[in-house]
Amino acid sequence: MAALLRGLRPAMTRVGGLLPTRADWKQARRSPGRDLIAGLTVAVVALPLALAFGVSSGLGAQAGLATAVVAGALAAVFGGSNLQVSGPTGAMTVVLVPIMRQYGADGVLMVGLLAGVVLVALAVARVGRFARYMPMPVIEGFTAGIAVVIALQQIPAALGVASATGDRVWQVAADAAARFAGDPHPAAPLMALAVAGAMLVGARYRPAVPFSLLAVVAATVVAQITGLDVARIGALPAGLPAPSLGFADPGAFSALLAPALAVAALAALESLLCASVADAMSVGERHDPDRELFGQGIANLAAPLFGGIPATAAIARTAVNVRSGARSRVSALTHAAVLAVIVFTAGGLVGRIPLAALAGVLLATTVRMVEVGSLRAIARSTRSDAVVMVLTFAVTVALDLVTAVMVGVGVAIVLALRAVARSVRVERVPLEGDQGDAADHAADHAADQDAEERRLLGEHIVAYRFDGPLFFGAAHRFLLELSEVADVRVVILRMSRVSTIDATGASVLGDVITRLERRGITVLLSGIRQGHDQVLAALGVADHLRRDGLVFSDTPAAITCARKLLNPPTGSPLLGDRAQAPI
Repeated sequence: MAALLRGLRPAMTRVGGLLPTRADWKQARRSPGRDLIAGLTVAVVALPLALAFGVSSGLGAQAGLATAVVAGALAAVFGGSNLQVSGPTGAMTVVLVPIMRQYGADGVLMVGLLAGVVLVALAVARVGRFARYMPMPVIEGFTAGIAVVIALQQIPAALGVASATGDRVWQVAADAAARFAGDPHPAAPLMALAVAGAMLVGARYRPAVPFSLLAVVAATVVAQITGLDVARIGALPAGLPAPSLGFADPGAFSALLAPALAVAALAALESLLCASVADAMSVGERHDPDRELFGQGIANLAAPLFGGIPATAAIARTAVNVRSGARSRVSALTHAAVLAVIVFTAGGLVGRIPLAALAGVLLATTVRMVEVGSLRAIARSTRSDAVVMVLTFAVTVALDLVTAVMVGVGVAIVLALRAVARSVRVERVPLEGDQGDAADHAADHAADQDAEERRLLGEHIVAYRFDGPLFFGAAHRFLLELSEVADVRVVILRMSRVSTIDATGASVLGDVITRLERRGITVLLSGIRQGHDQVLAALGVADHLRRDGLVFSDTPAAITCARKLLNPPTGSPLLGDRAQAPI
């Protein structure tokens, strides 16, 4: 038992480090009024989204509201970002629809619960910190793509078209535009443009004033007074269901594990990317990725108990939160509290808000999400960065978020490996009898170097030095170069400047040695680092060189050995059969 406790102690310590602290709320004391207004604004925007995503998932509007309230509050308290707002999202809904179709409502709730467990485990394992290695072009392309996707999502509501269809968001937007062109009604688009314009102009001249909230209220009043024929939010479900685990089915665990892993991966990816976007949109904010995963895990553990669907951080709501002046977690917590109050008390009033007004809020938000200066800077930096950014943007708009990030990161890795591989150099270097691997010659010794190199070449000895990583992306470049070396009897391979070596690099190095030896050329190695030697030894590379004493700690020792091999004492053919091969 004591041994078990000792084994659990590191995990318990990590869990303790993921829990909320008093410092989380320090920022809330500076501008509570702005946080409250921002939270109220986000709640107004989040309400129709929560309802819509709940319906789209198949579990109904009440499930979307339960997620927005329960997950939104818990993620605000336990999450790793001061500005992030969580709840149901469109990307998550896309994943949930096939689960709902195959396993039913209980299956969706069970998947959400399992995904919460996975997210907590990822947080304890500190997986979140690896998100910091996400390439900036991917983040910028993803953010710009999300802005376009959110804008396209608002087209049907902004045009007053309720029956648009399509498999992709751009297809739905195109169908809505075509339907509107066939039977135009200007009230909805004019209202959406008026709200968006008021927000953009007002934010430029009076950024502290909550123009989004004022514009929505004004649009609602105008619609009520004039009797405009525009779509409204409509009647809301009353209250939240009592918490229950009735959906849990241990027998379905194995079947639902794979969907749960997919949901957890999406929640982690979208939440960490959203947190990065929130950091970029604010000044001085830096999220804790492991705490963010922990907060999302807690939120997804609790939401299914109230009939809620799996949740993740919502970029649209987070952007509204930041642009509305939020400074702390109080805003996200206020958003959840306001939604709870609305659910229980004010459903009738909120139901009168025109959907076109909310579409205008999100359209203005998308304009302010895109940092044109950052996009231009990345586009002008390098061709590779520009390609990654544009590709991520295009896939985000055309396909989906997860595919976009996978493609963007994959292409970024390939381009980075290509750049690293091109930086690897294999060059013939001058050798002097007293030269070590750790230093180069001074300029005033150049003549001596040339003379020494010519003398060594006359003795049919040549040295090659590797600079940079010897890995799968670059290994085959030097295979061709070294295999063609001619007019030599001994080749010294200097390894002291190899920064890293992997299994492929070690294997190719072994192939080079074998090819050279088949041509009657003796190979000596010098300056192998301890960590690299372990890789070579594990793969059996150059074992025979070690046995024959042809591996050296520095180049001078290798040169001395090379000369002895070429000029052995009488009756001592050290080169063996290789010495008799033609040059």
